[in-house]
Amino acid sequence: MTETGPIVVFANFLSDLAVDLDEGQILTTWAQQAPRKAWLLRPGDVFVTPVPLSREFLRYVYDLTGVPPESVAVVEVPPAGAVPLARAVREAGLVEQVRALAGDRGAALLPTALDASAIAFARDLGIDVHPYPTVEAAEAALKMTMLLNTKTGFREAAGQLGMRLPAGRMCRRPEVEGVARALLRDHERVVVKPDRSAGGHGMRFVSRDDLRGGASLPLDTVGGPDGLWVVEECLDVAESVSIQMEVSASGTRALFSGAMRTVQGSFTGYASPPPPSGAHVADQLEEWGTALGRHLADHGYAGPFGLDALVDTTGVAYASESNIRRTATTTPHAMVTRLTAGTAGSDPAWSVSKGWTRSPMDFETALFRLRASGLAFDPDRGEGVVLYADAPPDGRSWRYAVIAGSAQDVEEQETVLAEVLEFEGG
Repeated sequence: MTETGPIVVFANFLSDLAVDLDEGQILTTWAQQAPRKAWLLRPGDVFVTPVPLSREFLRYVYDLTGVPPESVAVVEVPPAGAVPLARAVREAGLVEQVRALAGDRGAALLPTALDASAIAFARDLGIDVHPYPTVEAAEAALKMTMLLNTKTGFREAAGQLGMRLPAGRMCRRPEVEGVARALLRDHERVVVKPDRSAGGHGMRFVSRDDLRGGASLPLDTVGGPDGLWVVEECLDVAESVSIQMEVSASGTRALFSGAMRTVQGSFTGYASPPPPSGAHVADQLEEWGTALGRHLADHGYAGPFGLDALVDTTGVAYASESNIRRTATTTPHAMVTRLTAGTAGSDPAWSVSKGWTRSPMDFETALFRLRASGLAFDPDRGEGVVLYADAPPDGRSWRYAVIAGSAQDVEEQETVLAEVLEFEGG
């Protein structure tokens, strides 16, 4: 971000952009990642968060970024259930406080998800939505943003833009089982995805054996009784990859790419850059991403987006979905770039992941262990481990980033980290 005015960092994980608000529990769980947005803060910025941040974590962030604590404001919004963050701010009577903090300094709202409630909130505050020139421009992009965060919307657009897709069909919930049976005549397994889903939520893998003998196909409740679903062939996947890109007035550019870590289709981590063996896949992804970026720009969108793909065992890439928003890797990448600027590791390898400690610990204990072992991020070297998302509510499921000079160094540090923090299986 290059703006001179302050940014209101709006961690609206509770959004209907990717998942229906009826899926309250999963959205509340995702919102626990809100503390990572603190890495974006600059002097004069305001952070509106749906979860509290520990003093120890904030001090840690400010120390590494060099931001004076008194120069930023953190507004913690009390829990209000599965409602958009803007509504929770209103119900808590905090709108005037946020408006006063934003002031008349040319501030802009930076939402995690560009949705209708975020646009309405920007209007309430009397500020624009980053990176759009006006609130009206942001609102004009909303229809395409919502569409391409769905599985069906992506499949239709990707087909028109010439991307290679897994064989599949879109259908309504009552038709899913019949469509799955039809595809299973030609494929050993299929994957069933709700239209509005992220992180693998509601996804199911189905084999021919699962539907033998008249067995039915139970589905998650996501999407309601007549919601849209996608049924696709289940590829023999060697790796899952993604490229993160940005649409701006000067065009579409690639920001970074990497390999996703997944378990049963659910995102668990990311490593960048991707292996050199996947150079041809990276080129293919950038070509597809550039085409998608032009399509988005034509419909008024500006800002970051991600394009995911599956690579089969023969090395062929298939586009799988788009995420037209700030993704799980957008802020960590911004953090890595910021922390390594001007160091020898200014173009580092990095990863983000999650590990489960055998017993709960607080932030200070975890950080003490990192520092005592020499693993903690060193600003002078531009390498080390960053606890980028505060202490987890359970004290055990720790999110971390590893920054190093090479992918091999990242792997080695992760191995040591598992021992230092006593991860299960480490």
